[in-house]
Order: sequence, then C-alpha cells, then structure tokens
Amino acid sequence: MDKSKLNPEDRSVLELAQTLALQAGEIQRDRYETEIEVRTKSAEIDLVTEVDHACEALIVSAIEADRPQDAIVAEEGGGEDHSDSDWRWVIDPLDGTTNYAHGFPRFCVSIGVEFKNETRVGVVYDPLLDEMFYAVRGAGAWLGERRLHVSKTDDFGRALIATGFSYDIRKSGNDNVERFSRVLKAVRGLRRDGSAALDLSYVAAGRLDAYWELKLQPWDVSAGSLLVEEAGGRVSDCEGNPAPRSGGEVVSSNQRLHETLISYVKDQ
Repeated sequence: MDKSKLNPEDRSVLELAQTLALQAGEIQRDRYETEIEVRTKSAEIDLVTEVDHACEALIVSAIEADRPQDAIVAEEGGGEDHSDSDWRWVIDPLDGTTNYAHGFPRFCVSIGVEFKNETRVGVVYDPLLDEMFYAVRGAGAWLGERRLHVSKTDDFGRALIATGFSYDIRKSGNDNVERFSRVLKAVRGLRRDGSAALDLSYVAAGRLDAYWELKLQPWDVSAGSLLVEEAGGRVSDCEGNPAPRSGGEVVSSNQRLHETLISYVKDQ
C-alpha cells in the first residue's frame, strides 16, 4: 500500500494500529508455550490469560495517550466507549485465547477502527508467522506489500471453508452443529481453527473460499470484515443481509459462493 496516498488521519490511525499490533504480538511470542495464568469467563471453555490482559493494557494505554478523544471497545473491558467520539477502536488483544493457552499456533491481534460508525481501518497480525494483514476503506486489503484478492473458486464442492462454535455450545440449541454437518458433506474441506480474525483474513487472502460463524462479538469481526470487503469479497448475516457492526451472525466469502453458503447455513 502506498500510504502517501492516504489522507493524513487514515494514515496516522493505520500506522498506530500496526505499531500496537506488532508490540502486542511481541508479547504473545515471548510468552508463547511458557507458564501463564489461565482463567475462565462466561463458560468453562471461555478462557482469558494474563497475556490477553497485558496486550490489551498496552494497546489501550497507547491509544489513550496518543488519541485521548477516541472511543475504545476492547474484549477484556479496557478503555471507554465515548458515544460522542467520531473514532472508535474495536480491539481483540489476543484472538484465539484457547489456542494460545494450549500452545496451538493459531492466534493473532485484531484491531478495527471505525469513523462515524463505519470501519475505516483494519489490522490483523499473526505474530508466529509474522504476517500483517491490513486494510483501509477504499485502498484495498494487503499482506505486507502484496495486495490481497479473494479466491476465484465458483464450485462449492471444491471449496475450502472455515467456521467456529460459540462458548455456550454445551447449553444452547443454536450451536452451529447442524449447519456444520450440512456444509461438511458439500465442500472439499471444512476447518475450525479457533480464530475468527484469522479466518476472515484468510478469506481476504484467498486461502479460504468462505467462513461463517454465529454469536460473534464486534472485536472478532471488525478488522477482518473490512479485509474481506476490500479484497473483493462479501460479508453478510446468515440471511444475506448486511452484517451488523455488533457481530452476531457472520457469513463471508469470495462472493461467488455466497448465496450457496447461505442456503446451507440459514435457519432451515
């Protein structure tokens, strides 16, 4: 991306988000597969670690120092969501906490930044692979210096798709299991890697043809959804309507497979 062509505020926000993602990623690399404190949140399988908190504290404190007027929504509760702010940071300091706690190498930092209720900047950083996915609305999606484009797959039977399951899967009947079964039998491959932000980034990069999940939070999808859209893909809910900023149902694809995927994952 030629950052010199961005307007000054977009460029400033992007550079700050990238810097903070790199710094949080360094914490994650340093603490990966070491002894860390792990606790539960909403359910026994909903984990949080001291690394989540350390990364969030770093990101939030830097934003508050550099851009004190901006609103912040972060997964672990840091920052303040000022309703009168034009700019709003939506942060998942460690997306894939369960993976991280088990030493499974699928996790990232996700930072989405909204301007007047529209996502303007998205950054997803995988610290183990040292891959920085980023997008600015109207300027494309990028991995390093490579511009990203969604895949050209138009045969559902040849598609590689990802999904996930919510933390209330042991209690809720709306558990995505039936949808998983329907899609599994119709595609070439179905993956469950445990990081929504990375799954969306991989759709943008053409590594996955599509991804869907239910009961997501805004910090799960803010940055990744912009990546998909700027790479030429489509993001909606399970009925094909625009995906809400608050999360919930998200269906993302290379556009060519979108309606077919919706036919499998919408309420039957």
